[in-house]
Amino acid sequence: MRDALRNFRSRFASAIATSREFPTWQNDRNNLVRLLERLHPVSTNRELIRLGPAGDGGYLLPDNLDAVEACFSPGVNLVSGFEKECADRGMRVFLADKSVEGLAEEHPLFSFSKKFIGCTSDEDFMTLDGWVDDCALKNDSDLLLQIDIEGYEYGVFLSASAALMNRFRIIVAEFHELDQLWNEPFFGLAKRTFDKILQTHTCVHLPPNNCIEAVSRSGLDLRPIMEMTFLRNDRIESQIYQSKFPHPLDFDNTSKPTLPLPRCWYSNAAS
Repeated sequence: MRDALRNFRSRFASAIATSREFPTWQNDRNNLVRLLERLHPVSTNRELIRLGPAGDGGYLLPDNLDAVEACFSPGVNLVSGFEKECADRGMRVFLADKSVEGLAEEHPLFSFSKKFIGCTSDEDFMTLDGWVDDCALKNDSDLLLQIDIEGYEYGVFLSASAALMNRFRIIVAEFHELDQLWNEPFFGLAKRTFDKILQTHTCVHLPPNNCIEAVSRSGLDLRPIMEMTFLRNDRIESQIYQSKFPHPLDFDNTSKPTLPLPRCWYSNAAS
């Protein structure tokens, strides 16, 4: 009996270690539905345009970039098409990533910091507020944030000051681990993050990244990675729920099968 129990524990530990599932309190379905409702993408008076390549590294955002002084882009990719197009529009572009030695390409308006962006500052990390403060920008200028930092985004947003959040006219963020929204502790972290963003911004675009398959449970389909675009509320004069997906300017991130946006992410469109 003791050997059987020991074998069971060993097999259980091995299964947990090699999967994305682990023992935790399961989030209530109603809590998850209410969060998804608040993230339903809307169409506004600002048309969406695409900056960057037709694939990974390209993003859709509102055509409302006039007088945006700078783009902040933590997480350096193998391509910098998005950042280059921002610079070509006259923005200063600040990039940061501790894991790379430099940029994929250069531009006179690019500035690179070899640090990660996080919720604290030390020899490896700096906060979003600290980074912006060090860049000597106008105190009242609007900014653009494009962030893809492999799960650290939650701490970065939660630690950002309200004043800085209000300076970002547009936020383009890749959110990770969203299949773990069924995990109650993770849901609490994610909900606090989205609550903070939605105080000042509204979701205007929501394409899944097709690099990881969807997870379905209790009638809800969750995409582990979603690329979300938010527009600051003072820039929105009118809005209606979007109902047609994908957007004509959307492209898959990888050669894997396309992952459409599940209906549960935009069911308000039928209301």
